[in-house]
This record gives sequence, C-alpha cells and structure tokens, in this order.
Amino acid sequence: MSEPVLFLDGIRRTFSQAGSDLEVLRGVTCAVNPGELVALVGPSGAGKSTLLHIAGLLEHADAGTIRIDGHDAAKLGDGDRTALRRRAIGFVYQFHHLLPEFSAEENIVLPQMIGGTARAEAKARATELLTLVGLANRATHRPARLSGGEQQRVAIARALANKPRLLIADEPTGNLDQHTAEDVFTVFKDLVRGQGLGALVATHNLDLARRMDRVLEMRDGVLVEH
Repeated sequence: MSEPVLFLDGIRRTFSQAGSDLEVLRGVTCAVNPGELVALVGPSGAGKSTLLHIAGLLEHADAGTIRIDGHDAAKLGDGDRTALRRRAIGFVYQFHHLLPEFSAEENIVLPQMIGGTARAEAKARATELLTLVGLANRATHRPARLSGGEQQRVAIARALANKPRLLIADEPTGNLDQHTAEDVFTVFKDLVRGQGLGALVATHNLDLARRMDRVLEMRDGVLVEH
C-alpha cells in the first residue's frame, strides 16, 4: 500500500484566551491516502479549521508529527514549509476567493507562474483543468460573469494547478444551494479519484460526508472515526 499523502500523529494545539489556556487539539491522529476522500465533521468551534490549517502547513502545531507526501513537515524551516505547501497542497474554501480582475483561465495560470512555471505551460494546464471541471467555454470570463457553482469549480481547478498530492477543503459547498452543491461535489470527487489525490474535507453537510470514504468527527479535541 502506498504511503499516505497526509499523516498526522499526536497533534496538539493550545491557545491562550483571557489569561487561561484552551487546548483545542489534544493529540489528533489521522491519515489520508491517495485517491481517498475523508470528511471532517463536528460543531463550530470544535477545532476543525485549526486542524486544517495545521495539515495545510498554514499554522504550527505545539506538538506532534506531520508528514505531507512523505516529507516530515514538522522539522522544516519556514521557507521549506512554504515550498512544500505550494508544491504538494491545494486549498478549496467555502468562498472561491478568485481574483475578480482576472479571467477564469488567468486565475489558474497565476499560481503556476508564481511557482516558476512558464506561461505557455501554465496556460495549457489551465485549459486542461477547465475542461475537466466542464468550463472550457468559460475560460475568458471573469468571476462576476460566472455563477456561484462555476466560480467554485474554477476554484477547484485553481487548487489543482500545481499538481498537488493533497487537497484541503473547508466547507467547499457551504455557500451553494443543494443542487449546485451536488454538482460541485461530484466534480470534486471525480477529480480526487481520477488524479489519485488525497482530500481532507471539513463540512457541515452530513449527506455529503456520508458519500466520502471515511467520516472523522472532531470531539473533545480528538478525532473519532464513524
């Protein structure tokens, strides 16, 4: 069996609040394998976003092991963490966060060029991804001319621009109506399966959570598998 694209072991995170310590993560352990969708559920304030930020190398844990695509991220300096995050991790949020002054294609080209990819190659990758998410005919449209579902599909394509191994998604359908959410989730799932990625997806939508491979619930600072 291949190595997990994400492996967390004993992750702890404590915040100081009004003179006292609040332990949000109390030894979280989980793994996400290639081609696997793992749902992360739990009430607001349970620590889901904190866990996603740590898994995505946006925030440091106080203790624990973090392995991303076989690399021991907990031991990396800030520069190497940033490089690993750009190369190996894609992010999808509840709000698409597309740059409004750029077209759908340009929103996918830009992160590649920031990573050092030549424009022609980045444009070819953008065309490929827009085709995969069913928006090849919308490439030149700016976000304001796209529907909410189309905007989120562009955001998913952008998350895949640099060929990551892991997708971190925080309520990726939370801002969409039920029908559109179903369409966007189907695109998301097919891309994860088809490209052999691992995906950790925080959601309040229990129907979508049950359609993933596993459901992990954040409870009292640890993860419980359903």
